[in-house]
Amino acid sequence: MSCTIGFIGLGIMGKPMSRNLLKAGHSLVVYDIVPAPVEELVAAGAGRGASSKDVAARCQIVITMLPDGPDVEKAVLGSEGVLEGARPGAIVVDMSSISPLVAQKVGAACAEKGVEFLDAPVSGGEPKAIDATLAIMVGGKAETFEKVLPVLKAMGTSVTLTGPVGAGNTTKLANQIMVACNIAAMGEALALATKAGLNPEVVFNAVKGGLAGSTVLNVKAPMVISRNFKPGFRIRLHQKDLRNALQAAEALKVPLPYTSLVQQALVALINEGKGDWDHSGIVTFTEKLAQVEIK
Repeated sequence: MSCTIGFIGLGIMGKPMSRNLLKAGHSLVVYDIVPAPVEELVAAGAGRGASSKDVAARCQIVITMLPDGPDVEKAVLGSEGVLEGARPGAIVVDMSSISPLVAQKVGAACAEKGVEFLDAPVSGGEPKAIDATLAIMVGGKAETFEKVLPVLKAMGTSVTLTGPVGAGNTTKLANQIMVACNIAAMGEALALATKAGLNPEVVFNAVKGGLAGSTVLNVKAPMVISRNFKPGFRIRLHQKDLRNALQAAEALKVPLPYTSLVQQALVALINEGKGDWDHSGIVTFTEKLAQVEIK
């Protein structure tokens, strides 16, 4: 689909995703409530949007990449929001990680205005946002998905239609459960090994080729061992995702005992002032209990 793309939300993820759209040759209009990333993208060749409404008025496809559901509702449904500027036939693609119920609410409001909607959250964090190798999980109509597929492929290598609106975020919640529990288990395992007098790097190298090996282990264990908690994905955002997972699970009567435990650990870490740490910092919850540091 050859057209101008709007991009709203230029944070840790949105800024590199926008850059990759420019690199792929797409025309772009950007907006964020923080001026600095807007200036960066304008300097790189994007147009400057004055508001979410202004972006939507100038673009056939509008992408939002925002922290949580209330932010998406404000940007799309609120005053000076996307739906005040979008023309019938436009497509809104929300790539934020939000509650599936909020995605369905926003999708229904878009439909009333004749605007197509996809929820398309991503996995991979900042490194994969920069490299354009994100995994993108999409919910919505197949024909709408096909229209924006070339745009999504400029930002990710795995782009999957998972079902109707809301399915993208349900898939993302499943992803976030697996990632969080994986990091927590890695923390317990390496804390045990370290307290037993072993070198955690040797243990990591010994197990990564076996059944315990995973992308999470390969990416996060070296960060922990080197004590690098610079955020690729923040603890406070992962806590939000697990909260949304638990709310969805409650509505569906699905018990998630391990997810509940990790979510509570994340709340404790936020209370310690670690909310803006990388989520590999989940391991510090176990380190504090065990009085050991994995390094």
